[in-house]
Amino acid sequence: MASIQDQVVLITGASSGIGAACAYAFAPTGAKLILAARRKDRLEAIAAELEQSFGTSSYLLELDVCDRLQVESRLASLPEPWASVDILINNAGLSRGLDKLHEGSIQDWEEMIDTNVKGLLYVTRYIVPGMVSRGRGQVINMGSIAGHQTYPGGNVYCATKAAVRVLSEGLKLDLFGTPVRVCSVDPGMVETDFSQVRFRGDGDRAAQVYAGVTPLSPADVADVVVFCATRPLHVNISDVVMFPTDQASATLVNRR
Repeated sequence: MASIQDQVVLITGASSGIGAACAYAFAPTGAKLILAARRKDRLEAIAAELEQSFGTSSYLLELDVCDRLQVESRLASLPEPWASVDILINNAGLSRGLDKLHEGSIQDWEEMIDTNVKGLLYVTRYIVPGMVSRGRGQVINMGSIAGHQTYPGGNVYCATKAAVRVLSEGLKLDLFGTPVRVCSVDPGMVETDFSQVRFRGDGDRAAQVYAGVTPLSPADVADVVVFCATRPLHVNISDVVMFPTDQASATLVNRR
């Protein structure tokens, strides 16, 4: 395990789910955390807990990754101790609906594409040049099994996660010859507010997604993210596909 003490880790979508779990998982490493999300009140609560439990230094960034100008201006305004990002966790993402493509909501499509693809691109485009010029850094993109296997009703969401997978591969090729590493972590079923968001707060429908199965927890995924970030510099974990034991593919789930 390589030390990342005092390295700056930027986590997007850090206010809940896998992003928040990553904040808690990185805290014991001694890294300095930039927690970015739209809900600053949640970031403040997380930062207070990290400070109390681990003495972790956090910088809070109220940020909507869909807004390119906001991404550029707020990342440009990071104070000097935080300006050089060593590890970027592109975690911000969401899904909307399970409609057939020919019946889908264009607004839902745009929200998924703007967040999952364009948001990742905006943040990456701003941060990675600094990594290249400093000769160090790592990008960890939060993908999904949905980027490998399309499931009924998943059409546009699966397309955005396939884009994350391809962009990760493309970035790795573009950074060939530099010390900057690129990794994609692609989980299956993870119990977060993902389904609540997908079904716009329909708790009963969201609960059915995980009924009779033991899904991954956000902490399970965050453990893998930290593992990838703490490998020796000559080791790049290129892509991790992870499932709960009760799941074998995007659609094959053992419910009891």
